[in-house]
Amino acid sequence: MKNPLTEKSYLLFISWFVSTIATLGSLYFSEIRGFIPCELCWFQRIFMYPLPLILGISIFQNDFSAKKYVLPMAIIGWGISIYHYLLQKVPGFAEIKPCSSGVPCSGEYINWLGFITIPFLALMAFSIIMVSMIGIYIKERKEKVKGK
Repeated sequence: MKNPLTEKSYLLFISWFVSTIATLGSLYFSEIRGFIPCELCWFQRIFMYPLPLILGISIFQNDFSAKKYVLPMAIIGWGISIYHYLLQKVPGFAEIKPCSSGVPCSGEYINWLGFITIPFLALMAFSIIMVSMIGIYIKERKEKVKGK
C-alpha cells in the first residue's frame, strides 16, 4: 500500500505546526504574561495569525496551492521581523524608525541566551514557513519535469 503522505504534505504540516505555535506563543506573551505588543509586533501578528487557518484547511484538503498565499505573507512578516530584531539588537538602528504609540519597538520583554527575543522567535517561525513553502514549490517543479 502506497503512503498517501508525501514530502509536500510533511512540509505543509510543518508550516501549519510552526504557525500555530507562533500564534499561540504570541497570545501567551500578551494575554497570560501581560506583555503589551508594540506597533511592529502587531504587524507581525497580522501576517502570522491567518496562517494556521489557511494551512490547516490546506492540509485537510490536501491542497498545496496555499503556497501562493502563504509565501508572500511569510516573506512580508519575515521582513518586518528582521527589521524589528535589528531595532532591538543594533545600536543606533532604533533612531531610524521609533514606534510612535505605547511600547517602544526596541524594548525586549525576553532576552534568552542574549539573542532570543520575541521578534527573533517570529523571524525563525517565518523563516521555517518560507523554507517549507519554497520546498513545496521545488517539489512541484520536479514532479512536473518528471511528468507525474
